[in-house]
Order: sequence, then C-alpha cells, then structure tokens
Amino acid sequence: MATTHEVTNQPPPLVGHDLFTGDLALAETVRRLGAETAGLRALGTLAGTAQAQRWGVDANAYPPVLRTHDRYGNRIDEVEFHPAYHRLLTEAVGHGLAGAPWAAVEPTPHTRRAAGFYVWSQVEAGHGCPVSMTYAVLPALRHEPSLAAAYEPGLTSTTYEPGLRAGKTGLLAGMGMTEKQGGSDVRANRTTAVDAGAGSWRLTGHKWFCSAPMCDLFLVLAQVPGAGLTCFLVPRVLPSGDRNVFRLQRLKDKLGNRSNASSEVEFEDTVGWAVGPVGRGLHTILEMVRVTRLDCVLGSAALMRAAVAQAVHHATHRSAFGGILRDKPLMAAVLADLAVESEAATALGLRLAAAADAGEDDFGRLATAVAKFWVCKRAPAVAGEALECLGGNGYVEESGMPRLYREAPLNSLWEGAGNINSLDVLRVLARQPEGLAALLDELAPARAAEPRLERAAATLERELGAAADPVDLRAGARRLVERLAVLLQAALLVRHGHPAVADAFCASRVAGDRGAAFGTLPPGLDLATIVERATPKVG
Repeated sequence: MATTHEVTNQPPPLVGHDLFTGDLALAETVRRLGAETAGLRALGTLAGTAQAQRWGVDANAYPPVLRTHDRYGNRIDEVEFHPAYHRLLTEAVGHGLAGAPWAAVEPTPHTRRAAGFYVWSQVEAGHGCPVSMTYAVLPALRHEPSLAAAYEPGLTSTTYEPGLRAGKTGLLAGMGMTEKQGGSDVRANRTTAVDAGAGSWRLTGHKWFCSAPMCDLFLVLAQVPGAGLTCFLVPRVLPSGDRNVFRLQRLKDKLGNRSNASSEVEFEDTVGWAVGPVGRGLHTILEMVRVTRLDCVLGSAALMRAAVAQAVHHATHRSAFGGILRDKPLMAAVLADLAVESEAATALGLRLAAAADAGEDDFGRLATAVAKFWVCKRAPAVAGEALECLGGNGYVEESGMPRLYREAPLNSLWEGAGNINSLDVLRVLARQPEGLAALLDELAPARAAEPRLERAAATLERELGAAADPVDLRAGARRLVERLAVLLQAALLVRHGHPAVADAFCASRVAGDRGAAFGTLPPGLDLATIVERATPKVG
C-alpha cells in the first residue's frame, strides 16, 4: 500500500551540539584571553541538550502570571513562573553568571562570565534579565559601603532561591528608572522620596517599566525635594521580614521576552535607602546601566549566533535544485555574510568584558556605548535573514526562529535606545577625550596591518578633528557611532580573528563593497571557510 506522507529532505533537530567548543569564534577568543574553564565547557554541553532547549521553549510557552492577592484577599504582589524558568535561573546563577564575578579572585572573571552569559542566552534570553541586573548592580551599590556589605554576599552567591522571604543566601537585583511621562528622560521622574530618619526614606510614585519584579531588591530613582534625582535601594522584603510596599499593577504584554515578567509598580511610603549622594542619583545608577549595556551587547551577539547556527545547520542538511543548499552560491553568500556579522559581534562583546577585567575604564566607557548601539541594531536584521534561510519552516513556531526574531529588537531598546546611546557617545567625547584616545590606540596595531582599515580610520580622525566641539556632530551622531563600531570590530578581527573572516569584514563593512542586504559580499572571498567555521558541531 502506498504511503501518502513520508518525511524526507528535512534537517535533523539541532540537538547535542556544544555551544562553547563548537563555536569557534567564541572558543578561540576565550582561550586567547585565558578565560576557558571546565565550567564553561560543561555549560556549553548542557546548553546544547534537548532538555535545556525544552526549558527555553516551556518558559516562553507558559509566560509568567501576576498574583496581586492571595485567596483570602491579602495583597501579595507576586509573579508565578513555569518551573522551566526556575531551572534556567538555577543553572545561570549556579554557573556564576549573576553577581559572582565581583567576588572572584581569578584573573579573568568578567571575561569568563561574559562567555557563559553568551552561551546560556542562546538557550533562552528572557531569564537573562534578572541575571544581568544582578551582575550590574554591584558597582552602583558600592557607592554606599554599608548597603554593599549587607547585600553583596547574597548578590555574589551562586545559589538561586526563588520566592520572597528574609534570610535568603542568594539574592537577585532589579532596577526601576522609567516612568510613563518621561521614558528615557529620567530627569522628568515624579516619584518622590522623603527622609524618614534613621537613614531610611519613604518613596511614593509609579514606575512604567520594572522588569523581573520578583527580584529581592531594586535600585530606584526618585526626586528628593530641593535636592534632585537620587538613587535608592528598595528591597521587596525588609530586614524585619515584613513585605515592603511594592504594588504590581500589571504585567506588560510584550512583543518578545515572554518568559520574563515586566511590570508596572506603584510605591506608597515604600521604604528605601539612599545609594550614593543625595541629588546624584543619575550618576550613581549609570554605573549599573553601563554594565547592563555590556550584557545587551552579549545578549544580541548570542542571539545572532543562535540564528546563524540554525541557518547553517538547515542549509547543511537540506537539498534543493539538485544539491546541498549551503553549496549553492547565493546561499553560501548569505550564510557567510551572516557569519561574518556574528563573529564581529562576538569579538566585540568579549573585548568589552576583557576591558572590565583589565580595568580599562577609559576604553570601556566609550566602547560599551558604541557597541551597545551597533551590535543591538544588527540583531534584528540577522535574525530576519537567518529565518528566511529556513524558508517557510523558519516562519513556524516549532523552528524556534520566530522566538529569536521577536526577541531581537529588545536589547536595542533596553538601557537606552539608539539615540540615547549616540548622545552618550558624544558626551564621552566631549567630557572624557581620553576615551577616544584609548579607542584609537585599540585600532592602531590593526591599522598598520590592514590598508582598508587605515584609510577609513584616517578619514574618521580628520572629520573628528575638524569638529570644533562634539556637539557639532549631534545630527550625525548615529553615523559616527556606527563607523566607530565597525572600525573597532574590524581591528579585532584583523588582529585576532580568522583571516578569511577579517578579509570579508574589511572588504564589505570597512571598504564598503557590499549592498544593503545580506548575501551581497564582493567576489574573491573564502566563503566556504567562513561558513564552515559557523557550522555547529553535533555529536
């Protein structure tokens, strides 16, 4: 009897691959920086398992649910998550991806952690929000040593303890800045704080976006009458064990990032403690923002890698028009172009983390804002093109590509959208010119080795020198930041990347021999080598 349904010419599931050692761009960079560990290798193996992938699927298929009251009518303001979400967080915190690097004594804790965050974000991105904020809160919290002493042991712990209660050994942190009337203009905030004596304050107001509201503590901005915007630590549970007033009004219904709860929260005589000088809140919390921007870069780079891996895997196992899809010249050009973009993003993200280990503050301050703008903006384009490589299968939820596509715009919005980061770059150029000097120093060795990079960098230097003041560049700030990012990525690839990838990047992105769409690389490049490097290794 003839069968009417036979499955043929379909790629096998991308399961059983190692997301660390099988990612050559990542593994080579981490080894060069001296940050490879057995823990990273174990995390890479776990990330490629069917079990971990199932956690990512379930955490998004069963999104968080807000419980404002218990069955008796008592206000509880809690969010319930699927068990998969807790499993993801257990592994993330357990592998030191939250606050642990700040307590580490190894020489490269931030680089190691960045590689782990990059690997584990490919399993599921939403739970990375509380992980990232917990990692980022320590530099800001240390503006108030007494609070740091009280909370740092829990924040640097590798134990994940869900639920709100006193006496926990592992803590997670969040942040509340945005209000409905101001958005990115946090100076327009209306939440107020009054001195309650004995070092504490009482906050009253509303926050339009407060992600991961089940975290144990938050840094919050509020106006102190007569003094200005101030940063406060607001715990969900007070030292006495009582619940602080932290009223969750609703959860946001978001495009992506479905596993993570983003909420509106209301304060009414909510207890908080000032972090840093009164009236200097923006300066204080920007310490946290800068570090979370690093994770925006890493998260976007991870998303690109996940999308490219799926596209290459599909094209490797799918036949069309008489041959393997990846061998077709047009598809090879698309896959190589995507792989070049992914490798460049990975190199830049890890360089920023290495700067944190080395204490390169001048370089890190400018380069992080530059990278946050550019890498996060490349993610949606990469995700969309990679999805198209799977054809109609990529548009189906079961492929996982729609989840990547919905997630892709997020990091460009969080911690300052494109215009905010562009203006921050101009601010650094105006106030801290040593940042530009450090970035140019980073380019110097590669400029000497690559004429295309030398020409582009010299042109940019002339234009910057012709501007009387960085403010004069405001209308073209996006163009400036994009060029800085591309030159920085090119320099990293020329110095440390594979020659085929560096050549393709310089020819297309630096010299400009490329169209607007992916797959428009110039002729003469080693596309086969680039695609092979991007191929996930299964088994």
